[in-house]
Amino acid sequence: QVQLVGSGGGLVQAGGSLRLSCAASGMIFSINAMGWYRQAPGKQRELVATITKGRSTNYADSVKGRFTISRDNAKNTVYLQMNSLKPEDTAVYYCYAKDITGVDYWGKGTLVTVSS
Repeated sequence: QVQLVGSGGGLVQAGGSLRLSCAASGMIFSINAMGWYRQAPGKQRELVATITKGRSTNYADSVKGRFTISRDNAKNTVYLQMNSLKPEDTAVYYCYAKDITGVDYWGKGTLVTVSS
């Protein structure tokens, strides 16, 4: 089992920045990809960004050029630096991990609110 604890959400004005963190514990040796998804009110959960153990990254088109995902394997932590935030980025952000057998794990979610 893998446990994920996300943090760093909050309220920010449009154009501002936030950094989310997600710390993994448990069977961390089994983790391959980590990342973030988000779910806005009334919408489906969507991918924001992921990063593999080898640091290959994948971003949603809507955040490319504004968000940067990074990973500290020594600390078992993944970060999401979010710049130039827009009101449409408002959502609950969920930390995510996939282990080498393909099992998905989710954190509890952290709320990001971007005011216009």
